[in-house]
Amino acid sequence: MRVPTIMQVLPALVTGGVERGAADVSAAIVAAGWKSVVVSEGGPMVREIERAGGVHVTLPMGSKNPITMRRNVARLVEAARTHGADLIHARSRAPAWSARSAARELGIPFMTTFHGTYNFGNPLKRWYNSIMAKGARVIAISDFIARHVTQNYATPGAILRTIHRGVDVSRFDPARVSAERVIKLSRDWRLPDGLPVVMLPGRLTRWKGQTLLIEAAAKLGRRDIVVLFVGSDQGRSAYRRELEALVRKRGLEGIVRIVDHCNDMAAAYMLSDVVVSASTDPEAFGRVVAEAQAMGRPVVAPDHGGAPEILKPNETGWLFRPGDSGELAEALKKALALDPAARDDLAGHAIANINDRFTKERMCAATLDVYEEVLRESRPEVWGR
Repeated sequence: MRVPTIMQVLPALVTGGVERGAADVSAAIVAAGWKSVVVSEGGPMVREIERAGGVHVTLPMGSKNPITMRRNVARLVEAARTHGADLIHARSRAPAWSARSAARELGIPFMTTFHGTYNFGNPLKRWYNSIMAKGARVIAISDFIARHVTQNYATPGAILRTIHRGVDVSRFDPARVSAERVIKLSRDWRLPDGLPVVMLPGRLTRWKGQTLLIEAAAKLGRRDIVVLFVGSDQGRSAYRRELEALVRKRGLEGIVRIVDHCNDMAAAYMLSDVVVSASTDPEAFGRVVAEAQAMGRPVVAPDHGGAPEILKPNETGWLFRPGDSGELAEALKKALALDPAARDDLAGHAIANINDRFTKERMCAATLDVYEEVLRESRPEVWGR
């Protein structure tokens, strides 16, 4: 089998699950001795792609303008010919429409990764989303997403592959986080000594469930804890003010704290006694649920989306009815009541759960297996073993 060239296409390389997946897979492609080409509008993660040996091509892939999308077909054809692409893998809708047309013109396979539910409220939006279900293979990032794709787009099971997102366990490893890093964060955030920390990571946006955790904290009725929201408001100052007003209304001043984006999440997880995911809408995977377990932290998460696939109830954490602040409070009570021996036992199970099932290495290996499968199917005389 000759060395294949894989082209991944996505809007930009700023931050997020789509971008993280593309960068991790690009590095794995190069490590396998193949050639990786990533096409996007660019961003801070371009350097990471190139440092790992991948090639980046800058094109206006984030545009939803039909004229730009049409012009992107010719641009992708040119880039694919220049770099000898053998397969195009699209990770977002607007680039996928251009990429499928380019792949057809080139006579090479096209595949996708379905990263979210892509909400639809009308037939036109459903049609726009449907491109992500039209690859030679469609990768779903969780069983939840696989069910969504099957139910809403009638994607045949024969082309659907579930590959969970993977945690970088070399980064999210309790043994690699120094006490100095944890102490620095605690000082930066001016946290009081000796109080349990309940942390909800995630940008300040309504569907992430910050208000739900405030209500649960009020029902918990404890004054000897810190509830920490870690994430930027990204300009949503009105929502931040709403949270602050709710904190005052529930009498939780001094208990609930809002801090900005954190660049050392591994240390932030180590600083916490309980990590909460409270999303009111189902998450496609649940990065926080996975990362926190990798760090050996008890996790409380809603019983929808990808979270139930990642968390083992009563073994690595607790699930609660989505949107139910009372059930969330009860789960927090159980997590905060763990004695040191029980916490150590839970930590061991949580770390093993992620290392066994949800690592970046497993995700990348499974993705490369799908590439090989699609290539062999498209041209067995070239790619057959």
